[in-house]
Amino acid sequence: MRYAFIDKHRGRWRLDFVCEALAVSPSGYYRWRKHPGGSGGRYCRREQLRSAIRVAHDESRQTYGSPRIHAALQAKGVPCCVNTVAKVMREDGISARPRRRKVRTTDSSHGLPVAENLLSREFHRSASNQAWVSDITYVPTDEGWLYLATTLDLYSRRIVGWSMRERMTSDLVIDALAMAVEQRHPPSGLIHHSDRGSQYASAAFRKMLAAHGMICSMSRKGEVYDNAVIESFYGTLKRELVSRSQYATRDDARRAIFEWIEVFYNRQRLHSSLGYLSPADYEAAA
Repeated sequence: MRYAFIDKHRGRWRLDFVCEALAVSPSGYYRWRKHPGGSGGRYCRREQLRSAIRVAHDESRQTYGSPRIHAALQAKGVPCCVNTVAKVMREDGISARPRRRKVRTTDSSHGLPVAENLLSREFHRSASNQAWVSDITYVPTDEGWLYLATTLDLYSRRIVGWSMRERMTSDLVIDALAMAVEQRHPPSGLIHHSDRGSQYASAAFRKMLAAHGMICSMSRKGEVYDNAVIESFYGTLKRELVSRSQYATRDDARRAIFEWIEVFYNRQRLHSSLGYLSPADYEAAA
């Protein structure tokens, strides 16, 4: 047993170093020492669960809270209840990264035409490519800001298009939409919803929507909850990736964001609104 090994060699190596190498916690080791019969029964099962929780938390890039950890363990066939998972995580100091206050980047003070809010906060759809939502955010680097535009399918919460540039121009959002169109080939009649920013209200962007038979929808002025799903996505991106990193260059940030969206978010990250499936798995199940 790992704790017995640690106890046997305790004077040879530092406790924290050995515990990290064996994927156990120092607090778990001390609990083991207080239970002479702890190698079997209920205590052993709890320590096995504790180890499984740490693995699941690491696999989530240390971003999951107890509900998602519980869902991940259930998917692996690990018997547990969410309350026990939450208790073990509290005991070991395991938690999701706290939310940070976001900064708005929308400038709707322009004379360009704006569209009616057709989405009306109806964020659930019965199939892919019925409604997409888009927005812009920024990522700090030592070279300056890197701006990111994304397009999200409301059915599966999948990011279907994205673009990154040094400036927040209409080309930024046009490139994200072009990527989404190329990947998804949506039917005519799709609702595209965004805020009232000048990039989305520009003639070039509206022309592109019309060329692909998309219906333009925009949030009401000052109503951030009209585009709540994409706002939530950016909150997750900032909390789980950006706030945990320091990017020396914009290219460093580009590589990290690309990998996070395409490898982790779209294909691995569990979504509570999707029954704790990833966007890719949710679409595959459908």
